[in-house]
Amino acid sequence: MAEVAKVAKLAAPVPEWKISTGLVPYPEALAAMEARVDGIVSGRAEELVWLLEHPPLYTAGTSARPEDLLDPDRFPVFPARRGGEYTYHGPGQRVAYVMLDLNRRGRDVRVFVRQLEDWVIRTLAEFSVTGERRSGRVGVWVVRPDRPPQPDGSPAEDKIAAIGVRLRRWVSFHGISINVEPDLSHFGGIVPCGIREHGVTSLVDLGLPVTMADLDVALARTFTQVFGSA
Repeated sequence: MAEVAKVAKLAAPVPEWKISTGLVPYPEALAAMEARVDGIVSGRAEELVWLLEHPPLYTAGTSARPEDLLDPDRFPVFPARRGGEYTYHGPGQRVAYVMLDLNRRGRDVRVFVRQLEDWVIRTLAEFSVTGERRSGRVGVWVVRPDRPPQPDGSPAEDKIAAIGVRLRRWVSFHGISINVEPDLSHFGGIVPCGIREHGVTSLVDLGLPVTMADLDVALARTFTQVFGSA
């Protein structure tokens, strides 16, 4: 009996799933994440997966370099206190903030980041898009055979999803963003994630008439495949 009780205590809980309508201001979202993580750490709140959109803005991760902010007056710039460099958020981009207790899910940051990448890749596969990892480039990438190859002969690639996380006492926050139909010109004010050699794309840019609701259904279905019940 004691062994059964131990297993039950360590089992991963079922996260709450929340979808916000409208555009959520970044400071409001950050404050809500901070409060929820504190609640999870103290045992007062359950895990949460929060899907939302932001108004146009740039966020600066802990590794952001000033020279990668190309147009500082274009949109508001917020320090994100997550890993990574500069990232754009805006309408038409699905942001998924993931507040999970890694004390119950395994204290391994690399495994967790790989799970987030896997979540994105499985979600894109629901729309017959092949998302891929790249060594040294966090995020998810798609090959563009419709464009000329790179100078070294490798295929052209675009980034379709960004990943940036932070942990507090092994509870995660921040998460992923997937481009559904954002204004891709808005990425021009930064060097996205510090990578100059490749572009940015979206599901609609790839010729797929995917809606935000379509993506949300796919995210929920594939989340359970990677992390367990949602």
